[in-house]
Amino acid sequence: MKSQTQEIDAPIVSSLIESWPSLKIAARKAIFKRLSRTEAEDLFLGLSASDQVPIFEVIPEEEKRSWIRILAPDDAADLVQKLPRALREKALTLLDEGTRREVTALLAYAEDQAGGLMNPRFVRLRPEMTGDEAISYLKAQARTQVETLYTAYVLDPDQRILGVVSFRDLFRADADRTVQQIMQRATVTVPENCDQRVVSRKFSQSGLTAIPVVDPKGRMQGIVTIDDIIGVAQKEFSKDILKMGGTEALDAPYFQVSMLQMIKKRAGWLAVLFVGEMFTATAMGYFEKEIAKAVVLALFIPLIISSGGNSGSQATTLIIRSLALGEVELKDWWRVLTREICSGLALGLILGTIGLIRIMVWPTRATLYGEHYALIALTVSGSLIGIVLWGSLAGSMLPFILRRLGFDPASASAPLVATIVDVTGIVIYFTVASLILGGTLL
Repeated sequence: MKSQTQEIDAPIVSSLIESWPSLKIAARKAIFKRLSRTEAEDLFLGLSASDQVPIFEVIPEEEKRSWIRILAPDDAADLVQKLPRALREKALTLLDEGTRREVTALLAYAEDQAGGLMNPRFVRLRPEMTGDEAISYLKAQARTQVETLYTAYVLDPDQRILGVVSFRDLFRADADRTVQQIMQRATVTVPENCDQRVVSRKFSQSGLTAIPVVDPKGRMQGIVTIDDIIGVAQKEFSKDILKMGGTEALDAPYFQVSMLQMIKKRAGWLAVLFVGEMFTATAMGYFEKEIAKAVVLALFIPLIISSGGNSGSQATTLIIRSLALGEVELKDWWRVLTREICSGLALGLILGTIGLIRIMVWPTRATLYGEHYALIALTVSGSLIGIVLWGSLAGSMLPFILRRLGFDPASASAPLVATIVDVTGIVIYFTVASLILGGTLL
């Protein structure tokens, strides 16, 4: 049997990174102490800044300097930002002077901005260099800590980006050709204050593995790489999914969130939705006389309001996704409205037809629904058309309204839209019933 102090092989380190979020803090610390220095570094570098913090805090003081210095400047900035405020200054003093300046500059940016995600170390070339000079220079650059060596950026004396050149192009070009002749001039860039969602979208649209970050004067400050943005995209996706499900975003993996915190994050939305649903009872109370006269109408209330809620949930999910991906913008609200009117009418007609046929062909229709079953069928069918149309309109427009007011469109959660449509659906249902059944059942 292997001793517990023996080194753990690389595949296990990889599996540890995957299972790390589900482990308790005490178990993490115990496992980390059993790893060799090489394996521990691999694990440490593979963890998120939030997961690095508990490990960094228990590392002996005399070793902290060597551990924080293995991180790239952007990763070091993330770690410092996650540390308790009292430990941040001390952590900065452990860095060498050059890296400390870089990390301090990065800390000036918000976490969710391109400047907060970028690495200030990248390969830069001068346009007048020959291909051979550039290759020799790149070999020297490879010995330093640069984020990526796949692409070099050609800058003018003011550090403004002129173009990009890949290593492949450099090696394939004639030795006496200048970098300016080899480079590609079309360059995708993002401003340093660009929101991380927009940066993620830029990666999706361009297919690049790294995007330069520029200041207001167009000077290149660093690069954001695809591996940086993948983690961001996963976080944003998780937040949106939770919001759309009617709960606040979790700040940690499920099992690491305390029961009290879990209740707090879920209770708020549940209370709001509960209060909203209370208006459904109020609306039904308003039509109490109609229900007393035609009890059969109550049979279809769950069917009617759930259909409206479902259509609203579909619409809001589609629009939130489209807004997040940049497929739809705020100015497109009118185009979306016209499309949803057509879609809502079509979907309402489909469900209304199904409802009409269901009542009309039911063998015991006269016994179950009374002698006016045909009018009941028309009432249900007409109500479904109106409510599904309204659900589609409400679900599609709510994200636009929230975006216009400066809120996250993902807050237009499916449960919230369903609650809104439930209340108004009762009003639509009994209004249609009054029009069709007036003089007979009502």
